[in-house]
Amino acid sequence: MSLSLHTTILLILIQAHLGMSFTVIIPDSAQLEGPQPGSSMAKNGAKTDPQEQEAVYDIMRATGNSWATDIPDVCRGRWHGIECMPDRDNVYHVISLSFGALSDDTAFPTCDPTRSSISPSITKLPHLRTLFFYRCFSYNPQPIPSFLGRLGSDLQTLVLRENGHIGPIPYELGNLTRLKVLDLHKNNLNGSIPVSLGRISGLKSLVLSGNQLSGSIPNLTFPALSVLDLNQNHLSGSMPNTLLSCNSLLKIDLSHNRLSGPLPDINGLKELILVDLSYNSFTGPFSSSLKNLNFLQALILKDNPSVSATIPNNAFESLNNLIILELSNMNLQGQIPESLGRLPKLRVLHLDRNHLNGSIPSSFSKLNSLSELRLNNNRLFGSIPFSREIFWRMRRKLRLNDNLGLCYDAKSGLGDDIDTLFDAGIGHCDSQKSASTVPLQHISTVDEDIIGSSTKSAASLRKLSDLTQLIQLSAIFLFTFCLF
Repeated sequence: MSLSLHTTILLILIQAHLGMSFTVIIPDSAQLEGPQPGSSMAKNGAKTDPQEQEAVYDIMRATGNSWATDIPDVCRGRWHGIECMPDRDNVYHVISLSFGALSDDTAFPTCDPTRSSISPSITKLPHLRTLFFYRCFSYNPQPIPSFLGRLGSDLQTLVLRENGHIGPIPYELGNLTRLKVLDLHKNNLNGSIPVSLGRISGLKSLVLSGNQLSGSIPNLTFPALSVLDLNQNHLSGSMPNTLLSCNSLLKIDLSHNRLSGPLPDINGLKELILVDLSYNSFTGPFSSSLKNLNFLQALILKDNPSVSATIPNNAFESLNNLIILELSNMNLQGQIPESLGRLPKLRVLHLDRNHLNGSIPSSFSKLNSLSELRLNNNRLFGSIPFSREIFWRMRRKLRLNDNLGLCYDAKSGLGDDIDTLFDAGIGHCDSQKSASTVPLQHISTVDEDIIGSSTKSAASLRKLSDLTQLIQLSAIFLFTFCLF
């Protein structure tokens, strides 16, 4: 699959979700069609449409930015956060407005959080393509205005992130039929997802995560949808089959909801890169095959304890690009398939807190990219198949404690790490044979070093969370950038 700019931006969002590093390459062809604010307008005498000028003044006053009313021509004012384009008569029209401090390095107009609002004059910008508000109304919670449904037919991106919006999602947003991106992440929205959104047939990214939405996911079909993110809500019911026909999907995140029913069969969504269905109440069995998901990099199904199934022998065998597989706390039974050890790019594998039995597959010794493995709290026994190099590479990220009787072979060279092995409840295989009647004690691995490490990790995670926020917001702008 050749990566278009659109796909590259979506990869940024996905990798930010995973805390992974990324590289952005923007081809020369991805240039804005219109000039940057204040470009050659002063030379040719072009001016902003007078009605739009007054509308921008109203909008700026409503966000606590009255300074803008002193600018004689808003499209020549040279401030970041506004973009304009000319028509055939050389009259400039506002096509983009952005508010909120993304970082210390951005210069978008900030909002007065105690009294800001969205002015109805926003509907007087008929050429508007992008509207972006970030952390603007946190101390003055207000519903999303229904009049946003009257924005012009050119609007392609509507982003209202972390604004503290309350109440339901306005039904009127379904009138924005040319919208490509709808992002209402991390507000306090409640009620159900309006079925009117189904009228936005060209939608490419739908992000409603971090709210209090309830009810079932409506039967919506978006042929061009690439990103579906509904995580951290109170949604219930099953995943509708209509979403399984959105063949352009790259990312599905339905985690941290109250969804139930069988695990969806995603094998037909061939473009998928990330799937996160964790922290729900889905039931088994697994799909018998995921062989069509050649681009899948992350499959996160953990904390669905109602699945209660065995892992099919060959379900994950052809996922040659899979990097993360998380199947923790799913009440899984039976043995670990050998095929899991034949995933060449696998870095993170979580199978902990299940009822898996038997031995660790010998194929795991060939997982040369593996950096984190959790097999703790199962019923595994027998020799661990890891070389000293693999063991040292994972160190504390290798969790094998609380099993029935895992042991190490003297030939593996792991004897030098006897303290770490003993802490994990792993003894010498010969010792276990000679004392098979003595139950193996599983000793906690929590000590002062780990506590210190955990404290540092928590601080690192907080920094990563802040960085991820900035990455995601930057990706949205790049995603919007490539639409024009």
